Amino acid sequence: MAAIKSSNTKPEVAVRKYLFSQGFRFRKNVKGLPGKPDIVLAKYKTCIFVNGCFWHKHDGCRYFVWPKSNAEFWREKIENNVARDQKNYELLRSEGWNIIVVWECEIKRDFESKMTELTEAIKNNALF
Repeated sequence: MAAIKSSNTKPEVAVRKYLFSQGFRFRKNVKGLPGKPDIVLAKYKTCIFVNGCFWHKHDGCRYFVWPKSNAEFWREKIENNVARDQKNYELLRSEGWNIIVVWECEIKRDFESKMTELTEAIKNNALF
C-alpha cells in the first residue's frame, strides 16, 4: 500500500488539466480544509474530490469489489474511508463550500461529457 498515491493520481491530473485549459484557476490539496480536497476553486467556493472507485466504495461500479483475502481488514478500512468522506463533506458544507465528487469510472467511461458536466456544475454553484 505504500506505493498507492493519495494525490496527483492520473484521474486527478486529467481533471486539473482540463479545468486549467477552460480558464479555471484553483489550488490543489488544501491542507486547511477538512478532507484536504483535491481541487479547490475559491472563486466559486467549490471543492472537488476525485475519488478512486475502490478506495471510496463506489457502489454499483465495476471497479469496486470487496477483496476476498484479508476481507475483515479491507472492509473496515474502506468503511472508515467512506465515513471519513461523509464527515468531511458535512464539515465543508457547514462552512459554505459546494462539494463535487468525480469518480474514477466516470472519467474512464466518457471524459469529455463528464468534464462538460463538471464545468456546468461549477458555474451553476457559483456564489457571487
